[in-house]
Amino acid sequence: MIRVNAEVEIDEREIQEDFVRASGPGGQNVNKVSTAVQLRFDVARSPSLPDPVRARLIALAGRRLTRDGVLVIEAERYRSQWRNRADALERLLALVREACEVETPRRPTRPTLASTKRRLDSKQRRGETKKLRGRKAGTDQ
Repeated sequence: MIRVNAEVEIDEREIQEDFVRASGPGGQNVNKVSTAVQLRFDVARSPSLPDPVRARLIALAGRRLTRDGVLVIEAERYRSQWRNRADALERLLALVREACEVETPRRPTRPTLASTKRRLDSKQRRGETKKLRGRKAGTDQ
């Protein structure tokens, strides 16, 4: 079991890893060794995730989620397979941790009476300043 936080643990058997050839750096190995990792985690059918966390994870995953509800994380940042595996797993755990955090709803507030008065006074002063910039009365220009 992989511990995400105090409430959520993911079973290793729910995570599937496929190794493919990576683009980018790798020297002589780039065309021979499959170092990139495609990590797949079935969010829709995972028994490890509580329903609210599952819903937030689906919303967070965006285009990394397939139509079947499978989260696909691709890691090819490093030249070695084991570092890419660790990177992919850490990115999955970070995403699940973020989904575990409950956002507190915003409570709409009203401006105080004093701040409203200050704003209106400021607007009044600004208007007076601009009014003084006009032409003098009695000139024909």
